[in-house]
Amino acid sequence: MLDIIVIRVIFVLIIAVIAFFTKPFGLTPPLSGSIGLLVGVAIILFEIRLMRATLKRLIGAAIGSLMGIVGAFFASALIGHTLLPDRSKSFVELVVLLLMGYIGLVVGASKGELLDLSVLGGLIGGEHSTHKNFKILDTSVIIDGRIADICETGFLDGVLVIPQFVLRELQLVADSADSMKRNRGRRGLDILQRIQKISDVEVQIVETDFPNVREVDMKLIELAKVLEGKIVTNDFNLNKVAQLQGVEVLNINELANALKPVVLPGEIMKVFILKEGKEYNQGIAYLDDGTMVVVDNARRLIGKTIETCVTSVLQTTAGKMIFGKYEEKGAPRTAPPAATAVAAAPAGPASPGGSTGQTNGGTSVPLTKPVN
Repeated sequence: MLDIIVIRVIFVLIIAVIAFFTKPFGLTPPLSGSIGLLVGVAIILFEIRLMRATLKRLIGAAIGSLMGIVGAFFASALIGHTLLPDRSKSFVELVVLLLMGYIGLVVGASKGELLDLSVLGGLIGGEHSTHKNFKILDTSVIIDGRIADICETGFLDGVLVIPQFVLRELQLVADSADSMKRNRGRRGLDILQRIQKISDVEVQIVETDFPNVREVDMKLIELAKVLEGKIVTNDFNLNKVAQLQGVEVLNINELANALKPVVLPGEIMKVFILKEGKEYNQGIAYLDDGTMVVVDNARRLIGKTIETCVTSVLQTTAGKMIFGKYEEKGAPRTAPPAATAVAAAPAGPASPGGSTGQTNGGTSVPLTKPVN
């Protein structure tokens, strides 16, 4: 790393010295040297930016620049047949060249990620198989909002892809006549702005569309196949359909369920009884993460915080449910019936009639009445 810095410093000094002695545009040596120094720094900054770009972006930028230069050449040919003065023609041709070259560079770099380099084969095509960090956002996960929190924690890497048809769907929801839908759509747009402000997250809006496909979910699946990326969603149906078609899915709900604390049967936990349950004498409570807790013998304790003993935990695809039982303090716990052991009584003295006795509480009780 130190060697690269030294090389860059030497390069900037060389340009400054050359500008100092050549005195371009008839400038004074000190001013020429300062301009050469600024040009060298600008070149170094441009080189650092290029080092961060992917091969696809570089190829896209090169192709876009060439197309812009070719377009500027034809435009200059048309400008040459105008009645403008020669100086004005030269200025207009230079402006058109810079403008079209710059537009081609920017547009080509932004669309470069859509190139399929595997058709070229060899070393260049190898990047297509290793660069699989596209995360395509679904409309539902944008409206949900938790994706922004995940991005801020840094657990989600790669490029977040937002298709243009998803933005159109969000806009339709935000412009809905229903106030509930309108608020959800506006929340989704606010979440996107929040994600774009995160410096460590790269957001890319793609205009790739599939006119033959009507449903947005199917368009997401087709786009994921083209980019070889993953769909980020919390839609259960989209999750299943995408998996059936071989597309990887990152489900926010599954991540939330995996991060919930583990509760084992027999543990004591404090819960707030919010409402009554469906079954007899049941109360319903919720943990901070939204997990439902069903408590037996707690229907009359609605609006109170109680301690309940966990009896079982049910894990489903929709989430986790905890079942517990409330026992009043001081009440005897229900215990399994103990086996009754019958101890053999010691033999008592023989009765006058030769009969034996059976003990009852330590007292010998004759089985037969003595004979007089």
